[in-house]
Amino acid sequence: MNGAQMAVLRSQLDGIVRKMSNTLLRTGRSGVLNRARDFSCCLLTRDGELLTAADSLPIHVLSGPDLMARSIAQFHPNQKAGDAFLHNSPYHGCSHPADLTVIAPVMDEQGNHRFTVLAKAHQADIGNSQPTTYMAEARDVYHEGALIFPGVQVQRNWEDIDDIIRMCQMRIRVPRQWHGDYLSTIGAARIGEKALTQLAGEIGWDRIESFASQWFDYSETLMADAIGKLPAGSVIGSSVHDPFPGLPAEGLKITARIDVDPVAGKVAVDLTDNPDCLPCGMNLSEACARTAAMIGVFNSIDHRVPKNAGSFRRIEVALREGCIAGIPVHPFSCSAATTNIADRVANSVQTGMALLGEGFGMAEVGSVIAPSAGVVSGIDPRTGEPFVNQMFLAMSGGAAGPASDAWWTIGHVGNAGLCCIDGVELAELSQPIVVYSRAFLPDTEGAGTTTGAPSTVVEFGPLGADIDIGYLSDGHCNPPVGVRGGGQGGGADQYLVDRDGARQPLEACAQVSIGQGERIIAISCGGGGYGPPSGRDADQVAEDVSGGLISIDRARAIYGVVIGPDGSVLGADTAQAREAMA
Repeated sequence: MNGAQMAVLRSQLDGIVRKMSNTLLRTGRSGVLNRARDFSCCLLTRDGELLTAADSLPIHVLSGPDLMARSIAQFHPNQKAGDAFLHNSPYHGCSHPADLTVIAPVMDEQGNHRFTVLAKAHQADIGNSQPTTYMAEARDVYHEGALIFPGVQVQRNWEDIDDIIRMCQMRIRVPRQWHGDYLSTIGAARIGEKALTQLAGEIGWDRIESFASQWFDYSETLMADAIGKLPAGSVIGSSVHDPFPGLPAEGLKITARIDVDPVAGKVAVDLTDNPDCLPCGMNLSEACARTAAMIGVFNSIDHRVPKNAGSFRRIEVALREGCIAGIPVHPFSCSAATTNIADRVANSVQTGMALLGEGFGMAEVGSVIAPSAGVVSGIDPRTGEPFVNQMFLAMSGGAAGPASDAWWTIGHVGNAGLCCIDGVELAELSQPIVVYSRAFLPDTEGAGTTTGAPSTVVEFGPLGADIDIGYLSDGHCNPPVGVRGGGQGGGADQYLVDRDGARQPLEACAQVSIGQGERIIAISCGGGGYGPPSGRDADQVAEDVSGGLISIDRARAIYGVVIGPDGSVLGADTAQAREAMA
């Protein structure tokens, strides 16, 4: 198969995944899916190797789909056309229990298993003992209470097995919403199955399989070339999570050892020197530990390298069983596995890679989950029915890289900016809340030659009813750090504004009840800067001042740029200020 043929077929397969994703976006019932886009779809070989995930969230797909597909092959060795399986077990390859996944084999006319389709959709409610799918304080999986399906068959001959559906509807607070999201997810998988079968009818199954083999080899070559441009060396990166329930009082430090061998074209990440699993919901699943390390590597190389089973051959990740950043042991909870500690793993790798030399690695991406991205629940006075949904009112967090400023709304390092921010009007229509203000917070960007994202600040409250909100707001004590002389980004914070307008601080990790007439102010993390601020182009600093992103005082004190009354750069004064800083 020549290069042009490979490019066309790659585009066709990516198009199939985008059809699957479009199905979830347009038919998902919860705001988590139809607004925030917290879902992923992918195609796998019959052996579970990732072929393409198109525009999916990295934390969902870089590792995990392979582990889930192989566990299903173990539990169901005689799969047939029309079968489908529910999988969300973090002990058998899934990211965390909230990411309910539908996996289905794609068979040829003779009943041979050729490929596998996978659709993963984050749930607003998965049956936890609290109305949230991020339960940081869960002492174990029993306290967490999530419905966990380790590769359980949910369809036979393309028809639902109603026993499973009824089980979910009895345990989930919003059964109609859940059922709509389930139908959306199963529909996405079937769209992928149908489209892939149609493509095979046009060009043949053998040709698609031949492409997969060549595509993996080509991707591996590109990955080896990208790693070959890195300096050789061994570095240790680290990132510290704030004190949370179940974590040490001083916070939790995550450490990654990174060994780069450009001659062999390989990167090895060792996460074994980290604490054991803890009695809380912050333990990583194997999928998230492995994926987070891989994200840190991919963030530090040429972004054009395809993310598939071929390029993955060049990354080795060492994990330890029973480690909070490794392979979990049942019944330790992995409720928040996709975010907090996973972010610290990815950040420790990419900031560690920055130690290799100028022009490599990235600063720290900001932490999550501020109340502005929390799970809100209660009784909707407009319908009299319960509601549960994760909002994405605001989150920034983007880190600076060696060649460019941050992508501001990255959200967190694991979703790579692919989750969308809620429109205010739609958020207010979907749940009984009022959003009073939403903005970026001045003087919170990670200063540097290239800058990190500023923090966001949102003020919102209930309308006509009390609400509960659950959140895991990391990054207050340990804001995102800069690298190679870059400054730290703004830290997270949250406050309750009472009926008299008085502001009271809230805990960083909590399930909070908000009464009518009260409000929450939620401040998200910014992102770290890259390189010394004095190296930033002075005109860019002036533009940031003009846009209200930074103050005139900060421009002078941090960047050494003196701005005149008309907003222009005072060249001589700036040169003198920067000389003094140097």
